Amino acid sequence: METARRRVDADRKSKHGNIPCDMAASSSTSQYVLGSTDAEQERLIRQAARLGPYTERLFRDAGMGPGQRVLDMGSGVGDVAMLAARLVGPSGEIVGVERDVRSIARARARVAEAGLHNVTFVQSDVSQVTSGAPFDAVVGRCILQFLPDAVAVMRSLSRLVRPGGVLAFHEPTWSPLLLLTAQLPLWSACASLIRKTFQCSGANPDMELVLFRAFKEAGLPAPNMWMEIPMGDDAFFAGWVCDLLSSVRPQMQRHNLSCEALGNFETLRERLDAELVALKSPGACIGLVGAWSRVPASSAPR
Repeated sequence: METARRRVDADRKSKHGNIPCDMAASSSTSQYVLGSTDAEQERLIRQAARLGPYTERLFRDAGMGPGQRVLDMGSGVGDVAMLAARLVGPSGEIVGVERDVRSIARARARVAEAGLHNVTFVQSDVSQVTSGAPFDAVVGRCILQFLPDAVAVMRSLSRLVRPGGVLAFHEPTWSPLLLLTAQLPLWSACASLIRKTFQCSGANPDMELVLFRAFKEAGLPAPNMWMEIPMGDDAFFAGWVCDLLSSVRPQMQRHNLSCEALGNFETLRERLDAELVALKSPGACIGLVGAWSRVPASSAPR
């Protein structure tokens, strides 16, 4: 028994970077770290407004354009689906996949309000998606990080794409933010705590190598990849940190992660902004790793 216990502890440390998490070794059914509250939906919308141009560049570089049929994985409240809908135009079609019923309802309402008639949403787990007709592209933003087996999902999704079609994903990496905030004590404490909460909840906050390997191990060509880091001196960045902390606080408590070092949450945003001013530093958020690859034209009939 003692040998087995040491092996489990070693596996836990290997997977989660030597971070002690009471429930880090839980199964693939680990609770989704961000939840699906109204506040989280609003956070996603604010975040999407800032990240949208980066994702649009990725999709355009991957060749997304008018008339294409696109599958959006993990649609949330619909921001990526709506972005893709504008790129493919009225002659194209977007199918968004989301497992949370409340998020689907919000996404459908937003699509209707935007006057987009080429977007539909279906409730499904991303690992169980099927389709009668092939897609020209499968896309997603910040979704693979939550999957226990990204390779299996990528392999399954590639079967839904026509030969010559594209898989394109935007995934996060937190390591650059930790480096950029190393001289900012409060920012560093916030970023480290959020990242640790993601890890303890079963998510992978640093997806650059996982993303590269997932494409290749799924039988796809090595992806075209790059990383961008949104930075600036506007109020978005401090707000983004505070929003994320609010969303993950239930999971912080679940995993016994203390936020006492951050001080009063009511003044956190102001103190984050003040630290940037005092140390003459820009704000920043996660690195966005873009990756896309085409299904080989010689692929067997699907």
